Amino acid sequence: MQDAIAFLKQQIRTVPDWPEPGVQFRDITPLLANPRAFRVLIDQFVHRYFDSRPDVVAGLDARGFIIGSVLAYELNIGFVPIRKKGKLPFTTVQETYELEYGSATVEMHTDAVKPGDRVLLIDDLIATGGTMLAGKRLLERLGATVIEGAVIVDLPELGGSAKIREQGLPVFALVDFQGH
Repeated sequence: MQDAIAFLKQQIRTVPDWPEPGVQFRDITPLLANPRAFRVLIDQFVHRYFDSRPDVVAGLDARGFIIGSVLAYELNIGFVPIRKKGKLPFTTVQETYELEYGSATVEMHTDAVKPGDRVLLIDDLIATGGTMLAGKRLLERLGATVIEGAVIVDLPELGGSAKIREQGLPVFALVDFQGH
């Protein structure tokens, strides 16, 4: 597994000073574009959740959709999108959370999960943790149990994964990068 993780980490591009000076943006698009790397990525998640199979995978807008839907397919379970406000056509439940400069709202359909569903919540990256915690709250409001928050990249210095764990949600990250 260590070789696979090192291989995946090498596929993630660092873009300095984007979107603003001092930020080291961790870009997963080269990892997704490389068919071998994408397969290794998905296989890492499949092997982790194959035996403890959740009932559904919930993916956070937007890169969580990419890995979450493929993982759900591979596990033969359903996929639920958690979208930015105003993107879903049916009755929704919403959760607003704070960003570094302002706030954002995510939502999901009210019938997306059932009470008691065991849900894996997935995204590409954890920075401050706000999006994942908002997704967790949405799922729990509908009666689901979020079993884990999973990501490709954790930026531990920003404190998001620690904050998520403090809220009682285990976090699984394939790779981490020091600095932000």
